[in-house]
Amino acid sequence: MVRFCLLCVLSAVAASCGSPAEAAEPSPLSVLAELATPLGGEDDLDPLIDSARNARLVLLGEASHGTTEFYAWRSVITRRLVSEAGFDFVAVEGDWASIFLLNRYVKALPGAGDSAASIMATFSRWPVWMWANREVLELAEWLREHNTALEPEERVGFYGMDLYGEDQAAAKLLSRLSGLDPTLATAVREAVQGFMEHGENYTMALAMGAPSCEEELLRVVRLLEENADIFSDRDPIDYMAALQSAVVVLNAERHRRAGLVSGPQSWNYRAEHFWETCRMLLDYYGPGSRGVIWAHNTHVGDARATPMAHHGQVNIGQLARQDLGRTEVFSVGFGTHRGTVSAGSAWGSPRHRMEVPPGVSGSLEDMMNSIGEAAVFFIFRGRTGLDPLFTPIPHRAIGVVYNPASEHRNYVPTVLPERYDAFVFIPETTALLPL
Repeated sequence: MVRFCLLCVLSAVAASCGSPAEAAEPSPLSVLAELATPLGGEDDLDPLIDSARNARLVLLGEASHGTTEFYAWRSVITRRLVSEAGFDFVAVEGDWASIFLLNRYVKALPGAGDSAASIMATFSRWPVWMWANREVLELAEWLREHNTALEPEERVGFYGMDLYGEDQAAAKLLSRLSGLDPTLATAVREAVQGFMEHGENYTMALAMGAPSCEEELLRVVRLLEENADIFSDRDPIDYMAALQSAVVVLNAERHRRAGLVSGPQSWNYRAEHFWETCRMLLDYYGPGSRGVIWAHNTHVGDARATPMAHHGQVNIGQLARQDLGRTEVFSVGFGTHRGTVSAGSAWGSPRHRMEVPPGVSGSLEDMMNSIGEAAVFFIFRGRTGLDPLFTPIPHRAIGVVYNPASEHRNYVPTVLPERYDAFVFIPETTALLPL
């Protein structure tokens, strides 16, 4: 595996851009300039929609978890794929239990609540702004309206695919079981009790010698599988939701326990859970079903086109291509050159509106910004003459925790056409605001 060195990559990219005397040789910048398609309105996306519409999964990324424009354009693309190409579900990098409340609302299921806003008001796990914001609110209300014209079994779903929020997942599971089979509910409650009592201190407890809870949580999943018949007279979504809640708790334990040791396994448990959830939803919706996935660029862009592969890390972009085949997955990255972003200065800290410095010289952000001041997008799939872009080029990734003063650490050498099938670039963006 090739080792990526950021300084070496920057030097190589700067050299590849060439001097005026070398202008005849294609450079990454000249190739990007030729590929760039202006993005002024929804109709401009026609070529991207046409390229993505036949995929089983369309993965929509973001260069940060706190940028308004990324959410807004992902919403536009999602609405078009649903309304024009018949996509069946949306799955986002959010908690299963919390987002399932929105799923019930957009599908107009009984007891779903009066509005998406009232459901979002119940979201409490940090960072709340990721899913309780106006852009998601408007998409949820649009999905609700879209679904009213469809039969219940045809309605588009909205799901969370993360393994965080396991306490709420366990509570929802126990609530469902208590009304169906009190004996089974008691057995499940006893099995999850040890893990849930530790809460946020579970990893610390393990470090101090406490036994792992994995076997007990595996037993919960098996109990749900062995007792599926208790849901036989219920809507099939009730069993799916119950079983997935048990899987969330199990994989959350594995993710936390793996954090005790160095290496990629903690990251990979989460990435694999994302993919297992996507796979489960495809199976649930049946043959030929299709979904739209929202997650960070780090998750949707193929890990093998970055140093992640050298570190043994995988992600949805890689796993989906390996499982479904490359032509069945269409991955779209998003990026910006400058602006503001919502992020925390530390995990769990208050949301701050932070300045995003201009992209460093030689980065993808710097090159794309030099094309012009307007938003553009690039489609790589099916294009020729992309050889200059197969050089690893630094590409910025901003997390939910961010420090602009040290953001040079956030650049990831990226082989652009291998990581994404398309890319949306907005030169200047603004911080995402919570409701």
